[in-house]
Amino acid sequence: MAEPAADDEFAPILEGEGASDYERYLRTDELLRLQKRPEEMVHRDELLFFTVHQSSELWLKLACFEVEEATRLIQSRDLDAAIRLLRRANDCMKYVTSFLDHLEQMSPWEYHEIRKVLGHGSGFDSPGFREVRRVSPELGQAFSELRRERGLSLIEVYTRGREHEQLYQLAELLTEWDERVTVWRFRHYKVVTRSIGEIAIGTQGTPVELLGGLIKHKLFPELWQVRTELTELANESD
Repeated sequence: MAEPAADDEFAPILEGEGASDYERYLRTDELLRLQKRPEEMVHRDELLFFTVHQSSELWLKLACFEVEEATRLIQSRDLDAAIRLLRRANDCMKYVTSFLDHLEQMSPWEYHEIRKVLGHGSGFDSPGFREVRRVSPELGQAFSELRRERGLSLIEVYTRGREHEQLYQLAELLTEWDERVTVWRFRHYKVVTRSIGEIAIGTQGTPVELLGGLIKHKLFPELWQVRTELTELANESD
């Protein structure tokens, strides 16, 4: 690669590969080598498959990074900052879910060409979703400790929400995080069934129907149960 002219005032000044500081800072040469070259692909849609899954892992990494910091901020009682980061994390999950739309544009028959070269690769081994499962319990615990410190039941967080706006916003953001994860599970399940069928066996010997069962899993079940209790309370007051 030719070196830029010495008198080029915008010549790169950062260390690394790339013809510009943009490429060097973002390590685009390295990033764009992470996918198979066309001559290595068993089907051209492998690039689609790589792009969806690799970009998803990046957004999941960011989402969990924000959740972990939001948890720390709740523990230190910097609640406005925690609220901001949890909103960002929830947006990350929206993007990850939307990427799945692209996989449904693959032919189910042609997908099987790609599936043959996946080995035992499975979404169950996603580093990003392992992180989701890791960071979520501590987030829920931090919120519960804050609520108890304020001397409030979960019912009171909602019935007196305008008196405790930050707690209310946190409760709703945790609920949204839980919901976003569930929506991803549902969309992933539908993408898989659309690709290989509802009673097929996955790449690790796991029945596809098991994915459907995971949709019912809740990260923060108490935040869903309180809605039933609020409905019962409202009915009693009628």
